[in-house]
Amino acid sequence: MSELPNPVQQLLKRAAETPNAPYLHQPVKGVWRTWTWAEVAEQAQRMAAALVAMNLPKGSAVAMTGMNNAHWFMADFACGIAGLIGVGLYPKQSEDAVRFISEHAGIKVAFIGPMPDVAGFIKALPADVVKISLPYPGVAAYDHHWDELVAKHAPLPKPVERGPDDIWSLIYTSGTTGNPKGVIITAKNLTFTVAGMLRDQPAIASGEHFMSYLPLAHAFERGAVETASLYLPAQVHFLEELEKLPETLAAVRPTRFYGVPLVYTRIQAGILKKLPQAKIDRLLGIPIVSGLVKKKIRKGLGLDRSWLRVSGAAPLPKPVMDWFGKLGIELFQGYGMTENSIYASLNLPGKNKVGSIGKPFVDSGIRIAEDGEIQCKHPGNTPGYYKDPEKTAELFTADGWLRTGDKGHIDADGYLFITGRVKEIFKTLKGKYVSPAPVEGKFGINTHVEQMCLVGAGLFQPMLVLSLNADARKLPKAELEAGLVSTMKAVNETLEPHEEIAKIVVTKDTWTIDNGLMTPTMKVRRNEIEKRYGELLAKLEADRKLQVYWEG
Repeated sequence: MSELPNPVQQLLKRAAETPNAPYLHQPVKGVWRTWTWAEVAEQAQRMAAALVAMNLPKGSAVAMTGMNNAHWFMADFACGIAGLIGVGLYPKQSEDAVRFISEHAGIKVAFIGPMPDVAGFIKALPADVVKISLPYPGVAAYDHHWDELVAKHAPLPKPVERGPDDIWSLIYTSGTTGNPKGVIITAKNLTFTVAGMLRDQPAIASGEHFMSYLPLAHAFERGAVETASLYLPAQVHFLEELEKLPETLAAVRPTRFYGVPLVYTRIQAGILKKLPQAKIDRLLGIPIVSGLVKKKIRKGLGLDRSWLRVSGAAPLPKPVMDWFGKLGIELFQGYGMTENSIYASLNLPGKNKVGSIGKPFVDSGIRIAEDGEIQCKHPGNTPGYYKDPEKTAELFTADGWLRTGDKGHIDADGYLFITGRVKEIFKTLKGKYVSPAPVEGKFGINTHVEQMCLVGAGLFQPMLVLSLNADARKLPKAELEAGLVSTMKAVNETLEPHEEIAKIVVTKDTWTIDNGLMTPTMKVRRNEIEKRYGELLAKLEADRKLQVYWEG
């Protein structure tokens, strides 16, 4: 395949070739607004002219934040056209993280969209950052307003020139410890991964539709939705409020749907709330009715025309995948990380091995190191961490392979499996090593559990700390406890003695970004769980009879 144009060149190409074709769809107070390719390009070019007029130093960093929306895309495109570096900031990120990233990246301008707890976010921004309000209800008036700026400036005639190795954007990893690290993404990184996507997942003839709701500050949504939409092409539909995810999904009916495990377990819980498992099993056992039930569920969810339903960011328990599979909703796990532009492996229709993370892409350069670490080498790999040569050196092997930090293996059929994190494997007081990921995956058969974390360092036997989903919290404690103990016994039968779960701790609160137990990308902060519950777990070991402990 010949070299692809960079993202803004591709945007302008679309605008020239299909100016009146619909591109972005945004709900505002329940009413949908649509922008064509030409309208998006013009807005981005006008905003690029406004940014150039601010006389920012070459290569300055510009932030976008708030809920996903059409103007988030346009602001990022404007940065690309103006030769600036786009930096996504999570709207629910801690004030310390916002402050650190703003100062580390040297952010000069920030686009502010609709978001919760905006006061703390604004307080964390350095005082000299120019703030531009995006045109949505509830967004306060800051230094400038999007509509006023685009009205004042004619479109920038042509994009500022930049080379394939120049910094295109910085994506700060949320991390589970320490300060976020700024991953450098270049145009070459983006076009390489897009070329692979076009090769292995080409657009369907009827046209592609995406729904953008996962954080745009993360590499996955930025690449698989925003960037990919330019090249396929795909129409993109946004979510006005997170609580409206089920009804928006049903209305949009995306052709490709991307989610993290928490999204799929919540969809599962929603189905079970309307159709108990016993009833599902009974209906699926009737030949003709079975097909009708599956079709009705898929349509009700809005997944009836999706040909690709991907789960990423964290392992999706095999029992959950099997459960969806019985409903005719095949899920495909994929694998990648910010540092390799989310490009490593993916299961695809007709080539889906449940439990694996797919076959490595033909050009992803995957190898398994002697210690079991998955390593990769391809043009999508980041050049390194921004202003951090020490961490950059740690990221790569002596021969230039990127260290993922994940342990895994490739089976006889060429499928890649993750067996845990290199640094998450812990040793109990018995001196035995335990990898938590496989144990947690097996416990996923219990549909009442929303999040879980197996802990064992400093203990004689591992214990499972978990939170329940909203519907489970309404059930009688005795019923829940019996189910948890039953699952624990079933899982323990499959484990080595030193891996067996000794006790279950049910936390009082749900795990969220706000209380520090989840990262903005919805990964469990394992170190925070260990720190918060370590003392309690040590005390619980003395009680040999206790199986389930209820916090509070």
